[in-house]
Amino acid sequence: MLKVVNLRKEFDTVVAVDGVSLEVQRGELFGLLGPNGAGKTTTIRTVLNIIRPDSGEITFDGKPFSPEMWNIIGYLPEERGLYKKSKIISVILYFASLKGLSANEATPLAERWLERFGLKDAGHRKVEELSKGNQQKIQLIAALIHKPQLLILDEPFSGLDPVNQILLKDILMEVRQQNTAVIFSTHQMEQVEKMCDNICLINKGKIVLGGALRDVKKKYGTNSVHLEFEGDGSFLKQLPTVKRADVYQNYAELELVDIGKATDLLGKLDTKLNLRKFEVVEPSLNSIFVSVVGIPKEPEVKAEELLLAPKKSSVNKDPRVRKQLLSMIGGSLLAVVLLAFEIGKPEPSFTLPAVVIAAVAFSFYRYLMVKSRVEKEQRESDGEKN
Repeated sequence: MLKVVNLRKEFDTVVAVDGVSLEVQRGELFGLLGPNGAGKTTTIRTVLNIIRPDSGEITFDGKPFSPEMWNIIGYLPEERGLYKKSKIISVILYFASLKGLSANEATPLAERWLERFGLKDAGHRKVEELSKGNQQKIQLIAALIHKPQLLILDEPFSGLDPVNQILLKDILMEVRQQNTAVIFSTHQMEQVEKMCDNICLINKGKIVLGGALRDVKKKYGTNSVHLEFEGDGSFLKQLPTVKRADVYQNYAELELVDIGKATDLLGKLDTKLNLRKFEVVEPSLNSIFVSVVGIPKEPEVKAEELLLAPKKSSVNKDPRVRKQLLSMIGGSLLAVVLLAFEIGKPEPSFTLPAVVIAAVAFSFYRYLMVKSRVEKEQRESDGEKN
């Protein structure tokens, strides 16, 4: 269905997408994953020809993208865009018309989708009257109403409560059964684990992990242990046999250095915690994500460094200093103009430029004096505050 080969897109000096290749078949749910700023949305928009790639190849059923293909694609953008003063039914019918459906064709479909999303009697209300989650449903209906062959959803679960997340999951599974290719970008790893056949993890514009979800999990082994307990589990992160630990109130996910040490670990934990559950499991997609991408750390700044760091001076913002500075700059420009004018004469006279240069020198002296006085005032003021 969709094939992307060696896609690349640069913005000035930033490489947003770097050699991305992927393939999505009909009837497949494909998860496009990555941290913020990884290049997921740029990849999607490039695939849809909203942004032109610098290089690479994008084909649908073996054919290059053409405007006619918009009618077989459904797209939910990351930035939601609805006409908030318009009636809900009018908005849906408008989006349907962009996909080639007439009002007579689209109206019963819109009513059916509104009922499915629990908005049966909301068609004649204005969009702005809906909650954020319900507005999200309208945007989803706009992406689904024309029965697309390729459905691309950017953060589709955003703004939906748990009940409506389950509803959307059920709808996507039904769409898949209708032989539609579905790509969705999301940060919700648990949804990807439950739904996707294949995944692609992008970081800094490059694919760092991809393939069938079961194969990805198999690659990362079974070094994970899930715990349920009573007590203080904060010490789990310091254990030498634990490579990484996500510790919550009464639950923890551990990645062990060696799964062969699991029995020894159980013995140690049993003396410190009231264990309710100790289970060796395959790694979660969330733990794989963190393992591959890592957790960004901000540079540590010591308190003494903050105290000793030079403060940005606001002296030049003082009106007295600015006045002298502008006078000096204006005089310098005038001197340059006069010198250029005199040099162009057959018999140049440098008397007037010399006078202006002397005035500029005096302005510079005045600028330094005023600046020094203002700096002294600021230091005294800071001393009084401390």
